[in-house]
Amino acid sequence: MKPSRTQLLTEELIALDSVTPQDKGCQQRLAELLEPVGFRCETIESNGVTNLWARRGTESPVFVFAGHTDVVPSGPVDQWQSQPFVPTRRDGKLYGRGASDMKTSIAAFVVAVEEFVAEHPGHAGSIAFLITSDEEGPAIDGTVVVCDMLEERGETLDYCLVGEPTSSHVLGDMIKNGRRGSLSGCLKVKGVQGHIAYPHLARNPIHQAAPALAELAAETWDEGNEYFPPTSWQVSNIAAGTGATNVIPGEMKVDFNFRFSTASTAESLQARVHAILDRHGLDYELSWVLSGHPFLTPKGTLSDALCGSIKEELGVDTELSTTGGTSDGRFIARICPQVIEFGPPNASIHKIDEHIELRYIDPLKNIYRRTLERLLAAAPAAA
Repeated sequence: MKPSRTQLLTEELIALDSVTPQDKGCQQRLAELLEPVGFRCETIESNGVTNLWARRGTESPVFVFAGHTDVVPSGPVDQWQSQPFVPTRRDGKLYGRGASDMKTSIAAFVVAVEEFVAEHPGHAGSIAFLITSDEEGPAIDGTVVVCDMLEERGETLDYCLVGEPTSSHVLGDMIKNGRRGSLSGCLKVKGVQGHIAYPHLARNPIHQAAPALAELAAETWDEGNEYFPPTSWQVSNIAAGTGATNVIPGEMKVDFNFRFSTASTAESLQARVHAILDRHGLDYELSWVLSGHPFLTPKGTLSDALCGSIKEELGVDTELSTTGGTSDGRFIARICPQVIEFGPPNASIHKIDEHIELRYIDPLKNIYRRTLERLLAAAPAAA
């Protein structure tokens, strides 16, 4: 069967080895395709990161497709059945780094918009693209920079569809209408180093910290809500000691992380951790890193349009979920009231032999186009 336009564009993008934070010309190619159908394209560069803001139209509502052209490293190339940056069709699948995360989504965005504009040249509102090469990296020079720019210019957004790979078992079975926040802490508990045979002359930070850590692990931080599971606190690393078996360590380091829902705030979680540590009388230092606030789009216009489009195209009933890690949706949600993520199945993302099933590529494009049709197909009423 002859490959579709969406599949060919996906393969073209996979062949560009855009390992984060490199873009390798992906966004230039997107601009070449979007400008002929009426998009004004801006490239925003920040510390080696390339970002694209493209917009067609000046009116509201503004519908944004958001995503990233950067991919994670391939890992050991010799473990791939085919070269990671040589798109390869095999056994009904398309293999290559970025096939699921998320070059197929970006290709589907573009072709969906081309088809939609051809059918509805006088559509309502505006269509935009927000594309970065810094999602898989530190995420400090990418989407957040573009959002800051839009906020400063007073450009408002109404709907945003992020092409992250959200499907679980089959295309369309799950979309993300929010994500948990991520708050990390680096705890240093101070003791007094000494000979293990003379514990009265030392102070063991492990022994002192253990009851506090047990309390933190057992704490119920919140009950979650309709959309989110309860907030989770997890230790990721513990380090103490000199390596000798006869030395009481002088300090202990503990790294931990909260994945928290909209039922809590970063400030409330920090305050409760400090209260527990203080109650146990620890001599400690604690530094915090907030990677992202939680965001939530309740059921509404965008989720209804997307779920209806999935049902129409595939006959699949869609689950709304907030599971998984963080995404750039957390930045966009600051300036856009409705942010939903939807893309291919995620079972192979970041893995050796990443792939997408060929049978999903064009239905994905069709769902994106159908969603536009449900929201923007009607021409604006005459004045």
